[in-house]
Amino acid sequence: MTGTIRPYAQAHLGDVAGAVAARLKTLEQIGAVARMWQRDHTLWKPDPAEITNRLDWLTLPETMAPAAPDLAAFGRRCEGFDRIVLMGMGGSSLAPEVLSLAGGKKPLLVLDSTHPQAVLAVERSGDLRRTLFIVASKSGATVETHSQFRYFFQRAPRGDQFVAITDPGSPLETLAGDHGFLRTFLNPEGVGGRYSALSYFGLAPAAVMGIDAGMLLESGRQMAAACTAPGAGNPGLWLGAAIGEAALRGRDKLTLLPASAEDGFGSWVEQLIAESTGKEGRGIIPVVEESTGRPGAYGADRLFVAAGEAGALAPAVELPGRSLATLGGEFFRWEFATAVAGHILGINAFDQPNVEEAKAAARAVLAGGGAAAPTAGDLRSTLSGVGPGAYLGILAYLPRTNEHHDRLQRVRLALRDRLRVATTLGFGPRYLHSTGQLHKGGPASGVFIQVMDRPSEDAAIPGQSFTFRQLLDAQADGDLAALRGRGRRAVRVSLEQLEQEV
Repeated sequence: MTGTIRPYAQAHLGDVAGAVAARLKTLEQIGAVARMWQRDHTLWKPDPAEITNRLDWLTLPETMAPAAPDLAAFGRRCEGFDRIVLMGMGGSSLAPEVLSLAGGKKPLLVLDSTHPQAVLAVERSGDLRRTLFIVASKSGATVETHSQFRYFFQRAPRGDQFVAITDPGSPLETLAGDHGFLRTFLNPEGVGGRYSALSYFGLAPAAVMGIDAGMLLESGRQMAAACTAPGAGNPGLWLGAAIGEAALRGRDKLTLLPASAEDGFGSWVEQLIAESTGKEGRGIIPVVEESTGRPGAYGADRLFVAAGEAGALAPAVELPGRSLATLGGEFFRWEFATAVAGHILGINAFDQPNVEEAKAAARAVLAGGGAAAPTAGDLRSTLSGVGPGAYLGILAYLPRTNEHHDRLQRVRLALRDRLRVATTLGFGPRYLHSTGQLHKGGPASGVFIQVMDRPSEDAAIPGQSFTFRQLLDAQADGDLAALRGRGRRAVRVSLEQLEQEV
């Protein structure tokens, strides 16, 4: 395990190396590591709200270990199902998706969309009678997840095909009891969604996929032990100092070089970094799945992170290659590093104060009290205003299919090379639970292209007065209004219009 937790030479950090070394000395002088493990909220803010009750992720590798045998037994109990459908948003689904791609033995479909074609595709892609549905929501009141549950329970009305993962006392716990769910996993309450990979939100789906939860926790335990070191030998502290100091010096586009085409780890890091640091006008912009380009395609605002060799790109951090056996440790490393980076930026790494803006606007649209659909805007003039230091976010309210992903990837790479700016790609409403906080609360350097379609099919949501298409439209309208309300440049186009412009 020592090979996976070593600190990394500063030689790759170039013009930020000195600042990182100085920061590490300062962190040691103020006892930052000991204070973090002691749950000292003043590392981030004087007010303990949404800090002291969000730090139990630090001890998950220890506190969850006794649950590993039960999880393994539950996984064996579920062997009769042919596939797993996980209904959850953001922190409730991203870690399971990473684990599925890394070595799940049973297919896992993550449904984190309200696009009717995405919902219908899940329904039509397998036998619902042999499907295990996992309904995951920390609050138990996530509108997307509840809508998906209503739809599929009407079509597979057997409670013993459903599993809930939620916090104690949530509406989802009540719903699961009323509908006779096979099992309800009640998560430790002091864990925020994006820090929950080593809790039931990550471990229960892992067990059903045939992954050893004990192995993940042991990897996490070893990394957590390494992260008790007070100085540069602490792998989480070192990484946090590197990304935090780089951001302070203008290298705030944290670019994760893709390990492979089938690696979901970057999307998990994207949510963790974006939602934790993007607030108070500050933040780190994670750039994931942006295929590696020639050095001339990048501006001077990048810090590269590679799982392996970074090649000629610099400044760069090189982390060990990941495997299923080391993922628990990598989850913990990045969680610790993100908390450290939040301290360096002077923000609360555990709240998400701007997420509610788009949700409230969407609710108003659905209730008939919101503004009319926002004007589209002009794509060409929007792109002409993108300059150095900006980032371009493509927000696609389309089904997350391979075809759409590939077409959008071609567009983003062409725009990166043409404009020499960082690009991001998110599918709505998935990204609202990931990068949505950063878009509104972080630096005002984002320029956004919202991509919409007009599907030929819709799907009703049982018990609701709106359909999935109407919900999706309201979420898109609400987010566009929230972005513009924050003074962000944002335009709406079709995919075909975007491709023609590029």
